[in-house]
Amino acid sequence: MSVSKAFLQLDARIQHYLWSEGWGALREVQELAIPLILPADQDVIVAASTASGKTEAAFLPALTYLLQQPQAGLIVYISPLKALINDQFGRLDRLCENLDVPVWPWHGDITATSKRKFLAKPEGVLLITPESLEATLCNRGTSVAGLFENTTFVIVDELHAFIGSERGKQLQSLLHRIDVALGRHVPRIGLSATLGDMSLAAQFLRPGRSAAVVDTGSAASPLLIKVKGYEEPIEFRAAGSQADANTVPASKAIAQHLFKVLRGSNNLIFPNRRQEVERYTHLLNDLCEQARVPSEFWPHHGNLSKEIRYDTETALKQRERPASAVCTSTLELGIDIGAVKSVVQIGVPPSVASLRQRLGRSGRREGEPAILRGYVIEDTLDEHSSLQTRMRIDTVQTAAVVSLLIEHWFEPPAVRGAHYSTLVQQLLSAIAQYGGLTAGQAFALLCSPHAPFDGISTESFAELLRTLGQKEILIQDHSGLLLHGRIGDRIVNHYSFYAAFASDEEFRIVSGDKALGTLPIVQMVSPGQRILFGGRTWEVQDIDEAHKTIYVAPAKGGAPPLFSGGIGRVHTRVRQRMRELYLGDETPGYLDGQAQRFLDEGRAAFHSLALADTIMLNQGSDALLLTWLGDAANEAIACLLTARGATAYAASLGVEVQRSGRSLDDFADLLADIGSEPTPAVDDLLAKASNLAKQKWDELLSPRLLRETYARSNIDLDEAMAWIRAKFSVRSPVETPSSP
Repeated sequence: MSVSKAFLQLDARIQHYLWSEGWGALREVQELAIPLILPADQDVIVAASTASGKTEAAFLPALTYLLQQPQAGLIVYISPLKALINDQFGRLDRLCENLDVPVWPWHGDITATSKRKFLAKPEGVLLITPESLEATLCNRGTSVAGLFENTTFVIVDELHAFIGSERGKQLQSLLHRIDVALGRHVPRIGLSATLGDMSLAAQFLRPGRSAAVVDTGSAASPLLIKVKGYEEPIEFRAAGSQADANTVPASKAIAQHLFKVLRGSNNLIFPNRRQEVERYTHLLNDLCEQARVPSEFWPHHGNLSKEIRYDTETALKQRERPASAVCTSTLELGIDIGAVKSVVQIGVPPSVASLRQRLGRSGRREGEPAILRGYVIEDTLDEHSSLQTRMRIDTVQTAAVVSLLIEHWFEPPAVRGAHYSTLVQQLLSAIAQYGGLTAGQAFALLCSPHAPFDGISTESFAELLRTLGQKEILIQDHSGLLLHGRIGDRIVNHYSFYAAFASDEEFRIVSGDKALGTLPIVQMVSPGQRILFGGRTWEVQDIDEAHKTIYVAPAKGGAPPLFSGGIGRVHTRVRQRMRELYLGDETPGYLDGQAQRFLDEGRAAFHSLALADTIMLNQGSDALLLTWLGDAANEAIACLLTARGATAYAASLGVEVQRSGRSLDDFADLLADIGSEPTPAVDDLLAKASNLAKQKWDELLSPRLLRETYARSNIDLDEAMAWIRAKFSVRSPVETPSSP
């Protein structure tokens, strides 16, 4: 190994280990991070591309510092995924065994015996999920300070996966509560391959404090992209339609192409929904069977059992046989599955950031390019085609996302949320930890300056406490101490309490004596029906309602019901890029002939309807407000119109409004009125809105707090009002020919 200043700063035992492992040199990110982390006197963010050595950049100096201390210490590593913890255990165990430092994985699948051993002697490296850390703080009470007394570092992996989410706010609160219990700031290290605004990342890692930043940027490996278009025959657009024997549905045609180009190599295939994971795994393995070759395609999504997921991960890691995973975002994060030849995206990518994260799995071997294969499906055009179909929305949006990816832009994290739902959870958890808190103590712990919920006012906090008291979530004793109420006690003592996010009620799927995984209750089926699960077709034999279990047996054929799922919210920058593509005439080199034809057809529809100069389009019973804004602003505009008596909702091209006998000029006047007045208060705007409870504990909030938390997480009122004022301060032409 070439000797560097950073290498010489590492503990001699670590140096010897790296020599014995054949390291030629430290990587750039490690050279930069080691001197910043080693003093343990500041927070550090390490941002670098996938497989750049971020994990070692954190652990090598953290372990060195640990070994230099006179007493045994503890490094706490926090991951969003159990599989990533298992992965890191495999990577760290051999190194730490040489250092005589124990490594403790801790999540729901770890045995109680292992956890007891750690609790008896809390030192070494603890690998834990936020949910397990929550359970520890909630159930260990005043022993929390002793348990984490010798913590030297907290390492947060996949930092971008936490920022702006309920889980992220929970993690902020947990780390803050540990600092408060210890009476000191434990240095934090954030790791990520997908960070844009470093100041936002630092603010998330520890609110109110800065962090040193190591940002080596993206890897310079070449990028090869091809987006292929497929047209869905009319025969397959309606259930029960009869097709000619020679007519092939688009999904089958895509599977045939994937089988042809992917066989013999390792790849990741990302459809947008779990049902599509099942569909494509099934189609691809059918093709393997028809060709009489070993199956190379493995499913991976959150509803599969850990055994099936582990089998997929193992298949990807071994190099004796090629393997490709058909997966959801469960393989988007940093589980070590080795290098893959290409990444496949079927359908519109959920976001630019997500596509960037996925693509980081490819091109990891020196000299190899990163390869992205995209597939878009559009319906065949006919006289009944909708505007969205005529404009080839999916193709244009995919092209927009890919073009922004090439330009190295991706969505900033959403950090505007109020997170009252998570505040409810953290309040109940903190009361359990301390055996009761006064209202003042609880507010100081959770909502004071630089605390995780420091945007919550004393008035809103008091309103929250009153509401929780009315719902028997909390009670207050004669001394003023807040305690769990009758229902609150039941909530905290249920295993599901520790997760900050809501999850659907699940049914276990069992074949014989083997558990295959779980299925959301919304996908309930009846005996005799067929389902796709784990890439295979099963027939439902029996349903045990009491024990939430569906018994199945292997079956062949059939047209099974599928999972449901969404793909994420669209940013304004993506919609603006779509408009630029419609207006342009260049041919993106990454589109194949069919996808280019879709783009040309979309452009033709755009120009035939004069959409470049149109704000509002007549669609017969509806009017389409063409905003080219993101989902958050479109939803805000829909709310503004609804508050004025219209029926409006956000759509893929803007905001759709039911005309109800009104002309487009009437709506233009209405929007002009909205723009001429001050921005309405959220409480007034959403006063008549329903179905606002989206997060886990939203049902426990007062109506006003529910409206506030929904608005801050889902709508961008400032962007909406700015657009309305810009477009309707001076009346623009709105009447255009009705679209067919």
